[in-house]
Amino acid sequence: MENRKIAVLVVDMLNDFVTGALKCDRGLAIVPKTAELLSGARKAGVPVIFCNDAHIKGVDHELKLWGDHAIAGTAGAEVISELGLCKTDYVVPKRRYSGFFHTDLDLLLKELGVETVVVCGLHAHMCVRHTAADAYQLGYDVIAAIDAMDSFTKEDYEYGIKYLKDTYGAELLKTDDLLARWGVK
Repeated sequence: MENRKIAVLVVDMLNDFVTGALKCDRGLAIVPKTAELLSGARKAGVPVIFCNDAHIKGVDHELKLWGDHAIAGTAGAEVISELGLCKTDYVVPKRRYSGFFHTDLDLLLKELGVETVVVCGLHAHMCVRHTAADAYQLGYDVIAAIDAMDSFTKEDYEYGIKYLKDTYGAELLKTDDLLARWGVK
């Protein structure tokens, strides 16, 4: 697999999701593997794209269900520092679960020549799942970095992973497997 035909989509690894308004203790646990995945991707020339909630306070429909979180321009909507957002990374703000819904993610991936996306981040059963759904519907192959994603509960995580595999044919891989494929481990 050519590294230029693959990209890593990092979903909602933001302050509010890991330690803030929608804190997820299980999200803290995936930070080391996610950081390792992103570091390896960058070394291999694999684009890293952050798909980040960036909500408009008092407007966005999603806030009715989840309350204020990841409000655009606030610290809560920033990528966690442990992941070391780099100048070569891309950031795609989103206002719904999917990184594709009313964003320019598909255009960016096409311009980068991407055919396969590696999804990681929070939450396997929600935002990662919806991003993977749209990727699949748009014709991308999907790989789930299973040790670099999680959910609020083990059950939600397992449900999300199974759904990705069964519904979108996602290949389930660990970070070490991906790094080996990219020739950086």
